[in-house]
Amino acid sequence: MDTVTAPAAHARTRTRPGAGARRRYLLCPPEHFAVEYAINPWMDPGLPVDRAVALRQWRGLAAVLRSLGHRVDLLAPEPGLPDMVFTANGATVVAGRVLVANFRHRQRAGESAAHRRWFAAARFRQVRTAAEVNEGEGDLLVAGRRILAASGFRTTTAAHREAQRVLGLPVVSLELTDPRYYHLDTALAVLDDTRVMYYPDAFAPAARRELRRLYPDAILATAPDAAAFGLNAVSDGRHVVLPADARGLAGQLRAAGFVPVPVQFAELRKAGGGPKCCVLELRSQ
Repeated sequence: MDTVTAPAAHARTRTRPGAGARRRYLLCPPEHFAVEYAINPWMDPGLPVDRAVALRQWRGLAAVLRSLGHRVDLLAPEPGLPDMVFTANGATVVAGRVLVANFRHRQRAGESAAHRRWFAAARFRQVRTAAEVNEGEGDLLVAGRRILAASGFRTTTAAHREAQRVLGLPVVSLELTDPRYYHLDTALAVLDDTRVMYYPDAFAPAARRELRRLYPDAILATAPDAAAFGLNAVSDGRHVVLPADARGLAGQLRAAGFVPVPVQFAELRKAGGGPKCCVLELRSQ
């Protein structure tokens, strides 16, 4: 079975109708998913990929999000763009303002135009493609009234300043130093407006100090849970959808009052992605 939807968690949700605000997400089916190049340490073009399994695991993720009461919109996949399934990398959306990604690697550059067309068709009025290298919610995570932004591998510090101007929220810059955690959303997850979880060893010393200052009660992931992409998680403020292999992190979340919802995601992880990579939040407010 490819998806575990945590029935007990769903039962608790029914008794607490205010838990987990309804969100709107953009996903893209992995119909053209493949590992044809290596632009992060997880990618090995010589390792076989089972697209049918990837599609089944992605459908399980979409079903879980809908079962939690969230709206799922779809971006049509395009041939020649095998990483389009990772919609979170394509843009950042705050209060209806859209900053479309400007990808570092040429292999993904075509995804920017695909995202921009979708936002235009969906009648988002303020849509701008980044001038600076910027990989969307991969590196720009909205955390309440601030944006946590990464540099070091994909998104530049100049892009942080651009994001602050365009999206209207103050940006906190954090440097990543471990190439396995090349995007912020592989090393840190926003749980709600005031709480995060992260893997300290993925960050430069100054970034670790800043995270301790901002989030003294953060959940700290172990190395095995980080390597299982446990931090590449989708939270609605109560339910946290994360890879099933991150069992220790699921226990920490439960102890902190969240409801972990584990999903199987091993096939898409072959390209260096997890549940959050596949989910772009569309914030209208």
